[in-house]
Amino acid sequence: MTERYDIVVIGAGHNGLTAATLLAEKGRRVLVVEARDTVGGLAAGAEFHPGYRHAGILDDTRLVRPWVVDELGLDRFGLRRREPTDLLVPETGGQGLVLATTVKGSEGLSANDAESLAGYQAFLDRIAPGFAGLLDRPPIDLVDTGAGDLLRLGLAGLRLRRLGRHDLMEFLRVVPMPVADWLGEWFASDLLKAALAGPAIYSTYSGPRSPGTNANLLFSAARSEDPVAGGAPALIGAIERAARARGVEIRTGVAVTRLVIEAGRVRGIELAGGECVATGSVAASCDPRQLFLDLLPPAALALSLEAELLSFRTRGTAAKVHLALSGYPQFSSRPGRLFEQVRTGEALDELERAFDAAKYRRFSERPVLDIRFPSIETPELAPDGHHVASILVSFAPYELAGGWTESAREGLYRAVLAVLDEYAPGIERLIVGREVLTPADLAERYRLSQGHLFHGEHALDQLLIRPTPQCSKYATPLAGLYLCGSGSHPGGGLTCAPGALAAQAIRSNDM
Repeated sequence: MTERYDIVVIGAGHNGLTAATLLAEKGRRVLVVEARDTVGGLAAGAEFHPGYRHAGILDDTRLVRPWVVDELGLDRFGLRRREPTDLLVPETGGQGLVLATTVKGSEGLSANDAESLAGYQAFLDRIAPGFAGLLDRPPIDLVDTGAGDLLRLGLAGLRLRRLGRHDLMEFLRVVPMPVADWLGEWFASDLLKAALAGPAIYSTYSGPRSPGTNANLLFSAARSEDPVAGGAPALIGAIERAARARGVEIRTGVAVTRLVIEAGRVRGIELAGGECVATGSVAASCDPRQLFLDLLPPAALALSLEAELLSFRTRGTAAKVHLALSGYPQFSSRPGRLFEQVRTGEALDELERAFDAAKYRRFSERPVLDIRFPSIETPELAPDGHHVASILVSFAPYELAGGWTESAREGLYRAVLAVLDEYAPGIERLIVGREVLTPADLAERYRLSQGHLFHGEHALDQLLIRPTPQCSKYATPLAGLYLCGSGSHPGGGLTCAPGALAAQAIRSNDM
């Protein structure tokens, strides 16, 4: 082996860079290796049409954890937060809704729904500290419980108990519910219920009537903060600068082909081209299936762990469409106004029917869209006066019947365009370029098992124990090998929490 590092991190996405930065202490030599030619992973911006750039496949920065920002010192490297913007929920033949951070700032709500929304948001604010206590700390081992686990379990229970009897009982009742049922208890408006249900089902293999989807809604609401100014690329730029300032070495365009294992312990990595790098510890931010099933030498993986990994569900159901636009489209619900985020879906039944298609290996002919216009905040993403639309398309399954042929890809694009034209008539005339990334494309470009953006589905069983019982606390059965990506606790999205919590575990175990 040509060189030796104290720690090697596989993957230069937001979690890999976070882990590497926090591990580069007291002179430790840390190397990050990235197969792609750029850092950032799913949060990296890229040019998709000459002169037009998107702001990352994952572009919602509201979940970035404040305590991680503080530990990394990202304010010293240019990270800033900004005020959240309004969300447009368009409606066929109507004015739709505009949801702001406050009920008073929202538009289109009935008096009853406005009152209910205030109570709903107040309840979410009350339970947020209890949820954050579970999501911002290492996972608790409920089976092999040590003193630290018992303490954290007790503290978590104390935080929940402080909710008061009514809120505590309500918390325990609603977590496993279908999101449709819970929202139905609060609101009368179909449009409002569908809009609020969106985050509970994006990138999942479930519809709003699936049990446990309410947990996703609560997890998202409990972690929501002000977004990062400049979006995901600004977040990645700040973390990269923090990493390099601490001496982290980052090598892009080099893929790991195999881990070197001797006597049950990691001894190094092998790169494409045959170069070997020696190390005593490896932190993998790639998805767990890729790590264990593709990068380990034969017979290094115990059959029991292999069985657990094969049961870890990674069914990708989200596609991404990027549009280069000669101008901002006019949404008929609010003509003349610019919104950075637009969310489609007029009723819970519409969302459920869209999921029905995915169950039968078809993409929805009326897909649910979460649309962002990052060029409003960052005009340099497009030529002067032009815009970029970045669209998360829900319920386009990785395992599409007949496969993702060019015809299927074009069919998905046309389905997306039909929904857009319904709410912004004539939008096709503004399109000067496009990029359609199916789950199969995402799997190939970003090395995602089955194209899943969160490295594994968010469901109750896969949030409490993630990814498997043997690897739920970042350490793996192989000495010196750790998980630090979205496939580990507390899950996917731009939180940076898995990388930061994994760094704590590695420092505790190996340093």
